[in-house]
Amino acid sequence: MAKVTIYTRAFCPYCSRAMSLLKQKNVDINHIDAGMDSKKKAEMIQKSGGARTFPQIFVGDIHIGGCDEMMALERAGKLDALLTAQ
Repeated sequence: MAKVTIYTRAFCPYCSRAMSLLKQKNVDINHIDAGMDSKKKAEMIQKSGGARTFPQIFVGDIHIGGCDEMMALERAGKLDALLTAQ
């Protein structure tokens, strides 16, 4: 299973929803709280190609976007394949 990196901020419902789904799938999560850390937030923005909203999710080196994009992959049946392909 791929390692997933997720940049989050405190009290973010989208972050919580994304983390919950990843935990249900027993994914190895590299969780980075970037909400109050300007260096980590700048890192997230750079790695994501300019995305500033939380969460930002990476499967291996692939940026999949935020919670909505991950949930769309899940609904389409594509998330599991992505997680196992890495």
